[in-house]
Amino acid sequence: MNSIKLNKKIIVTGKLTLKTGLHIGGTNTALGIGGLDSLVVRNPITNVPYIPGSSLKGKMRSLIEVRDATIGADNRATNDPQTAAGALFGTIGKKDEDNHPSRIIVRDAEMDMANAEMLKDTDLPYTESKTEVTINRITAQAVQRTIERVPAGVSFNVNMVINIFDGEDENKLIKTLKDAMALLEDDYLGGNGSRGYGQVEFSEMKFTPKTYAE
Repeated sequence: MNSIKLNKKIIVTGKLTLKTGLHIGGTNTALGIGGLDSLVVRNPITNVPYIPGSSLKGKMRSLIEVRDATIGADNRATNDPQTAAGALFGTIGKKDEDNHPSRIIVRDAEMDMANAEMLKDTDLPYTESKTEVTINRITAQAVQRTIERVPAGVSFNVNMVINIFDGEDENKLIKTLKDAMALLEDDYLGGNGSRGYGQVEFSEMKFTPKTYAE
């Protein structure tokens, strides 16, 4: 197997601020809060909501794939490392194929606890409950459900790492990530996006190169 040398890491940090309420679902057995039909994911030790890195990474990848039309009719992504999504996020193929490992690490985004003061009067710890009514189109019967959301205005600390190996186009990988973040700002994160949830905005983003001496 041919090996390639790590050239540098690009440490990506910044803020992700909610423009509308965010719901990324957790397990409904994690908390004993009565009346809620769908809970948000929380740190089980601190009880503070966070954004899973897998949710953020998966959404950004899918937006790049949709932009570049690299998802086939069978809803499977093209397994080609030459595409923007494949180069940055990696490819997964059959065992006998030469797969391209992901070049980006997306860590869980922890809530910026500077928000704690503004969240002290919410009806749930760090979150709000939003009651919605859906109408059955056939029976016209109203069905009520209550969703837990992280309120608009809350910020999370973003932390990502791009691994750059010898011979790779650093600027191309960084551009793909920036494009993914821009697409996400015009889309949504989490669930219920078509009903207004999950509008986000990135700010204070820094791309800091870090090399490692032999």
